[in-house]
Amino acid sequence: MSDASVLETDVAIVGAGPAGIAAAVAARAEGARTLLLDSAPRPGGQIWRHRDPAQLPASGRRWIERLSGSGAEWIHSANAIDLPAPGVLIAEREGRAFTIRWRSLVIATGATERLLPFPGWTLPNVFGVGGLQALLKAGASVAARRVIVAGSGPLLLPVASSLAAAGATIRLVAEQAPALRVYRFAGALWSDPVRLAQAARYRAGFRRARYRCGTWIVRVDPVGSALSVTLTDGRRIWTDRTDLVAVGYGLVPDVRLARLAGCSIASGCVAVDRSQRTSVPSVFCAGEPTGIAGADSAVAQGRLAGAAAAGARRTGGAASRARRFAARLDRAFALRPDLRALPDPATIVCRCEDVSLGEIGEGWSARQIKLYTRAGMGPCQGRVCQPALEFLRRTGADAVRLPLFPAPVGLLADHANRDEGDS
Repeated sequence: MSDASVLETDVAIVGAGPAGIAAAVAARAEGARTLLLDSAPRPGGQIWRHRDPAQLPASGRRWIERLSGSGAEWIHSANAIDLPAPGVLIAEREGRAFTIRWRSLVIATGATERLLPFPGWTLPNVFGVGGLQALLKAGASVAARRVIVAGSGPLLLPVASSLAAAGATIRLVAEQAPALRVYRFAGALWSDPVRLAQAARYRAGFRRARYRCGTWIVRVDPVGSALSVTLTDGRRIWTDRTDLVAVGYGLVPDVRLARLAGCSIASGCVAVDRSQRTSVPSVFCAGEPTGIAGADSAVAQGRLAGAAAAGARRTGGAASRARRFAARLDRAFALRPDLRALPDPATIVCRCEDVSLGEIGEGWSARQIKLYTRAGMGPCQGRVCQPALEFLRRTGADAVRLPLFPAPVGLLADHANRDEGDS
């Protein structure tokens, strides 16, 4: 990245996961100046997070190699924090704000993990499923550690498989969705042999461990250097001992940047057409913000979005196929109402601001919760607690607050003054 405070590009892409990488490669193939921005030090997003490209699956390694040879400008360790006007993006990197002026924007911001609070979820060695996966990819050792993986959704399978491959002993994989729904979803994968083979490979990776449907964690308590995990299937309750717990209840599309841009949102996802165009002119969206459908769908959508953002007339069925798969996924792994009873009044629901569930009144809106308790106003800016409260308290989404990521006030003020001086 150059030292200039204003960068010009034809296509700006926010998010360097599978969708963003594919979009950058496609846009450059059409001859457009392309700039790819991401908060991580390496491209790949959570799904292709790596220290060494040799650790990646073949598809991930191939796409990252294509990105490297594409000629797209890659800005790492940077956050998009504002969209003050059409064609203008404000970003921050290493304590410095800069402006990106674009003709087309591709939003490929991925998804965030949904964590549901329960007594003991803030204890040491209790992780989100995606969080423990990220630590493992960053080099953390789990060798000879006992692990319980719990929550909901297909992500449980690859994480359990990766942990087992790294030497962990998987005590149990607990899926809260009923067995009938899970098996129906798995049966429908016969029409998608690639996903079916992938799921079978993941399950084989922890074949010696139990996989129980209709089961969830009630609480976790410390017992010496270990953890005592209380589980239930809705009929009986039992405990198990483990060293590590990984719990996550699926993924939530990250639509904050899209909402800030004014894009239409439907059922929590960014609405797009067959070319991945949003409701806002010159703004496209690809990957998980349009619906949780996996890396292959994200790549297909990214290729369409990047080409269309560069001016190519291309359409495809990627968006409609991804929406159908995402809908099936939502139905199969829908959260059971029992989970709303997990936290007691003393359970912390906002870790940043230390707010317990008992401090939040029934029927409060997301706005009231922020005003009365500051929940959602900490460093994570609601990325953890807001999806949880939308489920637990049935709150709606609050307005997007700036900046999208924490940034020093002085940095923003200095950058605003520079922009005024340039105008």
